[in-house]
Amino acid sequence: MTIPDRVIVSSAITMEHAAAIVSGLESEIAKVIVGQHALVRRMLTGLFAAIPFATARSEARTGCGHILLEGVPGVAKSLTATTLAHAMSARFQRIQLTPDLLPADILGTRIYDAKTATFRIEQGPIFTNILLADEINRATPKTQSALLEAMQERQVTLSDTTFPLEDPFWVLATQNPVEQEGVYPLPEAQLDRFSMMVRVDYPSATEEMAMLHARMTEQHIVPRVSPSDVTRLRAFIRDAVYADDKIMEYIVRLGRATRAPAEAGRGDLGELLTLGVSPRSYQHVLALTRVTAFLHGRAYVLPEDVKEIYCDASRHRIARTVRAQAENIDADQILGELLQAVPIP
Repeated sequence: MTIPDRVIVSSAITMEHAAAIVSGLESEIAKVIVGQHALVRRMLTGLFAAIPFATARSEARTGCGHILLEGVPGVAKSLTATTLAHAMSARFQRIQLTPDLLPADILGTRIYDAKTATFRIEQGPIFTNILLADEINRATPKTQSALLEAMQERQVTLSDTTFPLEDPFWVLATQNPVEQEGVYPLPEAQLDRFSMMVRVDYPSATEEMAMLHARMTEQHIVPRVSPSDVTRLRAFIRDAVYADDKIMEYIVRLGRATRAPAEAGRGDLGELLTLGVSPRSYQHVLALTRVTAFLHGRAYVLPEDVKEIYCDASRHRIARTVRAQAENIDADQILGELLQAVPIP
């Protein structure tokens, strides 16, 4: 199928039409990003995942799955986020988090207007479609907590006024796992609001050679979809991709195995875990597996889709014991053992 420069998402979407749009986004990103295919796929998975949430003043809704990108500097974490934002013609804001950054620098603040003798609200960079929080672990816990309400409920409270955020609202955060000085570990409550924690590795030698031959300054990113198109595609994938009750039962059994490994016949792993995944993570995993199945060209979810996405959706939600850390037992190793122990439906 030939994809035009700008694909308009109509109300009557088909699987072929939706697949063509996503393929167009991937090809547009590939103009700038060499390699990192897995990273691009995970970002599209989070973008189109219908993560349910609710606020005190509204009915249940869905939003994009926020992503935490972990990797050393120079592996195209920020560049991929920027390129994707341009490819979907979305409002994009980038915040470089530092220890002296204040919550008001992200959310906004009240400003006194001398002419009218009243206070007015000056909105911060969080009022956007895509927010890139670069080096999020460099901000103090107080500043990090400013993102919690926006990430979970898609709204911001300033003074006595609550402002709903535009849909889509998507947080992409990056952190460097190597540096340990001048950083503040993200609290568990904030980590649980990220749908995925994606580890970004170095590209292959062939891809690094291709990077040197690429001429980024000559590339022009063409917007493929609008923010409103993203919300329609997100709803379409949620409704069009079928997940059987056995798949949901499998997700629950995997989650419970992280909290009680003995139920899966791996009681020895209980000495390595102090905290398992939350029930909220089930909704995230289910939404992510639907998009994973869609990206594989299917309208139904298989257990392989759950396995493919499960480590990315859970590695940041479990807490290891001191013994596991001392023995350098990674979260992915523990999750891999549980994926093998829990029988597939």
